[in-house]
Amino acid sequence: MADKFDVIVIGAGPGGYVAAIRAAQMGLKTACVEKWVNKQGKTVHGGTCLNVGCIPSKALLETSHKFIDARDHFGEIGLEVGDITPNVPKMLEFKESVIAKNTGGISALFKANGVTALEGTGKVLSNSKVEVTGKEGDKETYEADNIVIASGSVPVEIPPTPLTEGLIVDSAGALEFTEAPKRLGVIGAGVIGLELGSVWSRLGSEVTVLEAMDSFLPMVDQAVAKETQKLLGKQGLDIKLGARVTGSEVKDNEVVVKYTDSKGEQEQTFDKVIVCVGRRPYTQGVLSDDAGVKLDERGFIFVDDQCRTSVPGVYAIGDCVRGPMLAHKASEEGVMVADIIAGHKAEMNYDAIPSVIYTSPEVAWVGMTEQQAKAEGIEVKTGSFPFSANGRALANNAPDGMAKVIADAETDRILGIHIVSQHAGELIAQGVIAMEFGSSAEDLALTCYAHPTTSEAIHEAALAVDGHAIHMANRKKRK
Repeated sequence: MADKFDVIVIGAGPGGYVAAIRAAQMGLKTACVEKWVNKQGKTVHGGTCLNVGCIPSKALLETSHKFIDARDHFGEIGLEVGDITPNVPKMLEFKESVIAKNTGGISALFKANGVTALEGTGKVLSNSKVEVTGKEGDKETYEADNIVIASGSVPVEIPPTPLTEGLIVDSAGALEFTEAPKRLGVIGAGVIGLELGSVWSRLGSEVTVLEAMDSFLPMVDQAVAKETQKLLGKQGLDIKLGARVTGSEVKDNEVVVKYTDSKGEQEQTFDKVIVCVGRRPYTQGVLSDDAGVKLDERGFIFVDDQCRTSVPGVYAIGDCVRGPMLAHKASEEGVMVADIIAGHKAEMNYDAIPSVIYTSPEVAWVGMTEQQAKAEGIEVKTGSFPFSANGRALANNAPDGMAKVIADAETDRILGIHIVSQHAGELIAQGVIAMEFGSSAEDLALTCYAHPTTSEAIHEAALAVDGHAIHMANRKKRK
C-alpha cells in the first residue's frame, strides 16, 4: 500500500484540478490522478477543456475572428490594410502555445499548493482505495479518507457517421485541420458545432450544419435564438434544421452524408465532416465492480445536491454527473466538495450557471427563457434592447445583437438574462451576479452603469421591463 491521503481526486480537468487545489488550501493532504498524455508523451493537466476543448477552440475562434475583422471591417473604420490571408499552420502553432501555457500553469499551481500529482489511470476500489495504473501498466494502490471523481466526458459517436481518420472527426479532430476544407459538414447545431463551424467558415470553408431538431438553440430564449440564427446565416453558415443524418460513405477522399428532412431523403458531399452531437460521461473503467458507486441509466454517476455519491466519502463532480456539461460548473462543484470535506458548509446555486456560445457575435444566457417560465405557469414581464442603439457598440463597429431581461411579473425578480452581442460572454457575468443575489429588474434599472459601455444595453433592457428604457422608444405604457 502506497501513501494515504485525506483526498484523492481522479481527473485533473476544470473540476478535478480546482477540487485538488482547494482541498490542499484547506490543509488536506491531497493527490490528483491524471492520465492525459500530450503529443510529446508527457502527462499534462487540464483535461478536455485545456487540451482539446474550451481553450484551444477559443484560440482559433479569436484568430479567425481577427482575420475577418481585418479583411472585411477595418476599412469601414478607416484602417487600410493590404491583402491578408490566414496561415492555418501558424494558427495551430499559436493554439499549441496557448495550451502549453495553461497546462503548465496548472502543474505549477499543484506544486505551489502542495498537491501530489499522480500519473496514470485512476480507479475507485472498495474500502476507500484508489488504484492507479501507469503508462507502462504498473499498478499502485492508495488509500484516502475521501475520493472525488472528476473523470469528465467524451464526444458522442453515432453509427451513421463513424469516425474516419482525417475525414470524419470529432470536436478534437476539428482543431487539427491544417487547412480550411472547401466543403465542411457539421453534424449538430449545438454550442460546439456552431463554434467550430464558425472557425472554418471564417477561414474559407463552405459550411453546412445539419441539425436533427426542428428548433434552433431551444435552450436559449427564442427571441435571441432567432436573432442568432439570422446573424450566423448572414455570415455564411447554412443551418439546416430537421435534418436527421441516416448514413455516410467515404469515397475518393470525400464524405457523402445522407439525411432526411421535410422534403424526404437527401445527400450532400463534403471534404470533411465534424460530428458534434453532444458528449457522454466518461465513467467506464473508473469504478471497480465492488466500489458501490451507483450509475444512472445514461452512465452518469448518481449524486445528491452536494455531489455525494451512494458511498460515504466518495464524491463526483463535473461532466460525469447530472447538470450542464460546463467547465465552470465543474470547477464550482469542485470548490463546494472540497469545502464540505474540510468541514465547512457549502452549496451551489444551480439556477445561476451561465452558458456561452463563442460565435461572433457571442451568445450568452443565465436562468430561464421566457418560454420555460410560461411553460411552468409563471407570469413574466420582459424587456429587450438592441445593441444598434448602444453608443459603445456603434463605436466598436459591432451593432449586431440584443439583450433581454425576463422578470417575474408579480415579484419583479429576475428569472433570466439572454444576450447576443460582441463580448456577450463577459456581459453575462452581471446577470449571474444579479440572480445570485436575488435581484429584481428594478435593482438593475436603478444601478449606475459606466458610459459608454456595451453593458448599458443590459441596463436599458432592465429599464424596458417596465417600459422605462431611455435610449429607445418603449412599446409598453410607462408606470
